[in-house]
Amino acid sequence: MNELLIAQLGKEALKTALMVAGPALAVSLVVGLVISIFQVVTSLQDQTIAFVPKVIAVMAVVAISFPWMMSVMLHFTTRMFTEFNAVVRQLS
Repeated sequence: MNELLIAQLGKEALKTALMVAGPALAVSLVVGLVISIFQVVTSLQDQTIAFVPKVIAVMAVVAISFPWMMSVMLHFTTRMFTEFNAVVRQLS
């Protein structure tokens, strides 16, 4: 039972982390792919061309989805603290 509980807590933590980081990572991937295709078509080989658009796109996505990200993290944290006593009882 202890291992199952720990695995479940780890699963929830990873799920929350992926939900929070997912939009920014997806946008970074798409922007990087588009810029890479642009570089291949135009024969530009400068690595710094992809950096600025990716940073701007990721910052925009984080700024837009920040309230949702905070809601997800707050829900997870609140749940962990409210269920702390039950978790400790099950582990001992």
